[in-house]
Amino acid sequence: MEFFEGTRAAFRATIRSTCRPSVEGLQNFPRSGPVIVAPNHLSFLDSIIIQALMPRKVAFFAKSEYFTARGPKGAAMRWFFNSVGSIPVERGEQAAGVAALQTALEILDRGEAFGIYPEGTRSRDGLLYRGRTGVGWLALTTGAPVVPVGLIGTEQLQPADSNMIKAKHFTMKIGAPLYFEKTGPDHPLPARRAATDKIMDAIAALSGQQRAGTYNQSKQAG
Repeated sequence: MEFFEGTRAAFRATIRSTCRPSVEGLQNFPRSGPVIVAPNHLSFLDSIIIQALMPRKVAFFAKSEYFTARGPKGAAMRWFFNSVGSIPVERGEQAAGVAALQTALEILDRGEAFGIYPEGTRSRDGLLYRGRTGVGWLALTTGAPVVPVGLIGTEQLQPADSNMIKAKHFTMKIGAPLYFEKTGPDHPLPARRAATDKIMDAIAALSGQQRAGTYNQSKQAG
């Protein structure tokens, strides 16, 4: 924990000194207990920003390839993602998705914070896409409060299809927690959908993004 907090403090200092971000609503983040953090997604760096600037550790999933690459670059990537609290997860298979949600439950059961992007993948056109219902499932299953987050301008830090990182101002708005009745894992799909839509409405109010009305697709899926 001491190593993680030291790394987080270093990233926080770097982000604040180079980008001079505007951060609003830190008082809304619960100081203890399980928390589901639900941001919009504009940049590869969004998870790192949230992990660095939030008052508590927030665990995010990261592609397993980041932890298995070989050579010096692979070792550097493993160190980096481990140091910011990322958790490796396989992408693209239903069984892997189920395992990922089980891992999220374990994190929340420990009274920790877990971050999930309801859109599933980052927006490359700036629109806010329809939320996938995994976040609603977690909220109803655990009863953990959901903290919506609106990120504004983070896409300028690393434009899509670019490996260059630029120091640009951005804004992070943290909304008031949303509470849902704990129903356990056996709840109807309409309830999960309704919870997810409420979370997406809160994110939209914070980010000010235009709504796409459809699900986002990964670049590979076209």
